[in-house]
Amino acid sequence: MKIYYESLFHTGWFVESLLTQTLIVHIIRTQRIPFLQSTPSVGLLLSTSLVMLVGAVLPYSPLAPMFGLVPLPWSYWVWIVGFLATYSVLTHLMKTWFFKKFGND
Repeated sequence: MKIYYESLFHTGWFVESLLTQTLIVHIIRTQRIPFLQSTPSVGLLLSTSLVMLVGAVLPYSPLAPMFGLVPLPWSYWVWIVGFLATYSVLTHLMKTWFFKKFGND
């Protein structure tokens, strides 16, 4: 059972890290509010969406055991949506503060 929980933790950490690191690309690419005031190019949107989709689906795929991943409980996704939203808002606020304090040169 201990090994299962270790694998569950590693899987959750992998998915959360991949999603936040991919999402950050959209947040830091512009001084505006991403998706609302500044739309990414189709290529960027498709490539980051694909990476996030693969990362989310991988724990449920036949390839999961090869990477030591296990399926995540559905309650994980409720939490991760909240974390991603909070992370996005905080990152945008810090980015806005940074540009006000140091400029954009």
